[in-house]
Amino acid sequence: MTLIGADISAESVLNRGATQARKVGRSLSFGDERHLALSRWLVEEAYTLDDQRYEDWLESIAEDVHYLMPVRVTTALGAGYTTSPGMAHWDENKYSLSRRVARFLTEHAWTEDPPSRLRHFVTNIRTFETDVEGELIADSAVLLFRSRGDTNEAATISAQREDVLRETDDGYVLARRVIMIDESVLRTQNLAIFL
Repeated sequence: MTLIGADISAESVLNRGATQARKVGRSLSFGDERHLALSRWLVEEAYTLDDQRYEDWLESIAEDVHYLMPVRVTTALGAGYTTSPGMAHWDENKYSLSRRVARFLTEHAWTEDPPSRLRHFVTNIRTFETDVEGELIADSAVLLFRSRGDTNEAATISAQREDVLRETDDGYVLARRVIMIDESVLRTQNLAIFL
């Protein structure tokens, strides 16, 4: 199934004002400077999230960002959908993301005390031009390894991401992220993380 982030994002009330950029044409060459720039951005973001430098991460996000991880469902072949309409693990904008980050910085963030040990693996990156000037789309596969404490089993989350990255005077910023997890039931203690 081909992920079309604009369609999934459009179903949310939180996407108001968010980009509706769509892919145009074939993926860019791996040697294209734009592909290299977006690949580097994704790798740097992965290290930022691994280090839990969430305030720095927020600075790399557009003010009108839409950050969405719909609930996946298992359906019969030809059903025409793979997500539960109107349901999402995350359906957020810059304000709600900033509130999550602010909570991590308090003594009330018990879901992350002690903090998780995280490793984001980002691979299979393809980049595309879009129908919105100054915005590119990066498709990627992401695998998150998460270990917390000494007694709990480590968790992994596998997903496909479609990111819209907007060019600014200071570099690229994340304008939309749609995360399609590869499981309908998540096997992790909580979602006090970012993908």
